[in-house]
Amino acid sequence: QVQLVESGGDLVQAGGSLRLNCVASGLSIRFNNMGWYRQAPGKQRELVAAITRGENTNYADSVKGRFTISRDNAKNMVYLQMISLKPEDTAVYYCNTWPDLWASWGQGTQVTVSS
Repeated sequence: QVQLVESGGDLVQAGGSLRLNCVASGLSIRFNNMGWYRQAPGKQRELVAAITRGENTNYADSVKGRFTISRDNAKNMVYLQMISLKPEDTAVYYCNTWPDLWASWGQGTQVTVSS
């Protein structure tokens, strides 16, 4: 059974930083492209950042230059380093495969940025 568990979310002030973690079980991330997604209240879930098996990355325009996605295949983990956080980054953040969603969504981790 594939399980993705996200952690690292918190309440931070605007301009602050966080690192989100995602650990996968039942799925070897080394064979998958991975992504971080987020869903803000009343909005659809959106892709924030993605990293391919070859470690090429791409980002939503809204987070370019502020977010960095990385992976550790040995630990089966994916990370999202976030700096210069803005109130509009407030959302529940999830990881999953990309672009196809091969796993069920985990519970996500809440990021709240206060102004």
